[in-house]
Amino acid sequence: MSEKKKLSEEQIKVLREGATEAPFSGALLDNKKTGMYICGYCGAELFSSEHKFDSGSGWPSFDRAKNSQNVKLLEDNSHGMRRTEVRCANCNSHLGHVFDDGPTNTTGQRFCINSLALDFKKSGDDEDSKTT
Repeated sequence: MSEKKKLSEEQIKVLREGATEAPFSGALLDNKKTGMYICGYCGAELFSSEHKFDSGSGWPSFDRAKNSQNVKLLEDNSHGMRRTEVRCANCNSHLGHVFDDGPTNTTGQRFCINSLALDFKKSGDDEDSKTT
């Protein structure tokens, strides 16, 4: 696990204040590299590239977390909607939301995650070679 890093203003809004980045704006949306998506604040391993899929929603989407102990799910009734918020279990950062409209041939879940909430660590990379 890496040390907590300094965040940009946009990352603070998403990770610490629960905002959502604009759809189709995230740097990791079209990432096709093999590796691990980690928390943009604390570096906890969250999602594997093998579980990423194109949902057409405008945000990186995964059908499951790498390890369910690394994410926590909370009821979110904000904005007049009933949703399930996804947070990093290690540092409590807001990551996005999970919905039950994912691939039916796997889990049926769609973890809809903000690119600003993630860093990407390519397979074989060391801690200093993360990309955002």
